[in-house]
Amino acid sequence: MSYYALWGFGVTKSVKGNGVDITLKDLVVGTSVPKSGFVLLIILYAIATFFVRVVATNEGSLMFFGREVPFSSFPGVFSSLGNICMILMALLYRKLGYFISLAIMFIYQFPTLIIQFFVFGNETAVSGVFSNLFTLVTITIIYVINNKNLKYQQRVMNQAITDRLTGLPNRFAVGELCDKLIGDQVRFTFLSIDIVNFKSINDTMGHEFGDKLLIEIANRWRSLAESGNTGTNDFVGRLGGDEFCLIIRDYKDVEQITHTLYTYKAELERVISIEECDYFMTANFGYAVYPKDGVTTDQVISGANAAMHVALTKGDNGIMGFDPDLVKDTYSLEIERKIRTALDNQTITFNLQPQYDIGHRLRGFEALARMKDEEGNNISPVDFIPVAEKTGLVDQIDSRVFELAVKFVSDVINETLTNITMSVNVSVRHLMKNNFIKEITGVLEKYNVPPHCIEIEITESIMIDSTEKALNTIGELKDMGIKIAIDDFGTGYSSLSYLNHLPSDLLKIDKSFIDVMNDSDSSKQYVAMIVSIGHIMNLKVISEGVESADQVETLKEIGCDYIQGFVWGRPMTAEDAMKLVLEVV
Repeated sequence: MSYYALWGFGVTKSVKGNGVDITLKDLVVGTSVPKSGFVLLIILYAIATFFVRVVATNEGSLMFFGREVPFSSFPGVFSSLGNICMILMALLYRKLGYFISLAIMFIYQFPTLIIQFFVFGNETAVSGVFSNLFTLVTITIIYVINNKNLKYQQRVMNQAITDRLTGLPNRFAVGELCDKLIGDQVRFTFLSIDIVNFKSINDTMGHEFGDKLLIEIANRWRSLAESGNTGTNDFVGRLGGDEFCLIIRDYKDVEQITHTLYTYKAELERVISIEECDYFMTANFGYAVYPKDGVTTDQVISGANAAMHVALTKGDNGIMGFDPDLVKDTYSLEIERKIRTALDNQTITFNLQPQYDIGHRLRGFEALARMKDEEGNNISPVDFIPVAEKTGLVDQIDSRVFELAVKFVSDVINETLTNITMSVNVSVRHLMKNNFIKEITGVLEKYNVPPHCIEIEITESIMIDSTEKALNTIGELKDMGIKIAIDDFGTGYSSLSYLNHLPSDLLKIDKSFIDVMNDSDSSKQYVAMIVSIGHIMNLKVISEGVESADQVETLKEIGCDYIQGFVWGRPMTAEDAMKLVLEVV
């Protein structure tokens, strides 16, 4: 008997004497014809048979289309209606309908006709015999065809829900079972299982050997599930590659879940001998409980996957239960992976947002980092920049964007003989690198771009991290002719002392202040104060995140020098930025 037969894809047994587990049976043999239809056909047959007897013994007549027709003409009509009911039973209800129809014919109809002919001498019974023989042949043909179709459907569906390598239920079958359990509000625990170092074995020994290993693991877990030795109702599936899953039902408490989990873990870790080679396998186990950890199939499986991904480093012996914080950790790990892939594939790119003076003359652009994943989907900077900063990858992103930005400036100079200002963000980590100045100099020389065309944006926090080294590095940049802008001024460590010591050229007022600038007089005065401070310190001031004409008017009124925001220009591709430059020169 196949694993499907044992776990819900046919007439089955189940562990612990829990009865027949037919949760997924409808995937293969389900029918959409209601049982009430079968009862209705039986009733209609009984009515037709009753009227056969009534009209056969009635000597009266009725008017039919203007002609008098005797009742004795109607037994054949009602007999045919009864036969049609039997044909429909065989057609719609397959085996049950066929054998019920056979029983009716051989127990009632044929004996009645024989008695009518031989005992009562009713010669019309002969035509009834042949009519019933025709019906018998018809329902038999329907039964044979139905059987063939059903076997074909079962074979096709088994292929659709079976992992071809191991014979276990596949991802589709697992999802269907979870949907059914959730629909019936049955409590269960879902385990995601990832075999450790399987890829190394596959690469070293070959895929054929790896397949044998997966088959052995599947056979062990299948036998354990069928044995019922865990004390729970277990369903094992293969999701693909070296990923398996386990659905546990009929448990009393968390301790019983843990017992089942460790039983499967121990079964895996027994020595596996293949082609006279011994292997000791381990796996990461992550689990989530319905409905505690999720109320949909996707939520439960995602929770188990999140737990599995951190099980190796944070779990108890490679085992981890779901916790809401894991989703954040797993998401960060996935973003980190995508960042590394993007750096390797050079899919870190940039957009350029124009900056204008208060008279709407183009000053230059700010280079904004952008990233795509392997499928070409854009990933928001809000998602990848914090992860890059946390993982130490931000300096590589800085370097990539800086080189692209400098190349663009070079293209503008070569195309228009015009100098623009290119503003580029630099992280504290990047600025503090020992080779930072050498890196900047090398890129400028590579593209033959004058340093005064470049503006490096830093945040006030740089003065907190390492004041002396920061001042030295910034001083060297200034000596080269590179401009320095203080980004997000007023949101962090704003201090006149820091500002006085920091050799800068530009203050950038953060968008959060611009958003509320026109809401109250105090908010407007706060922005005006920042502008005044900048001018007192002999600095230019730019407001970022400007989105409306009334904000522009207010900034003109308080004397702001430059504007950056959607009101005059959204971030654009390098191609569109070049078109903009060509339009204004």
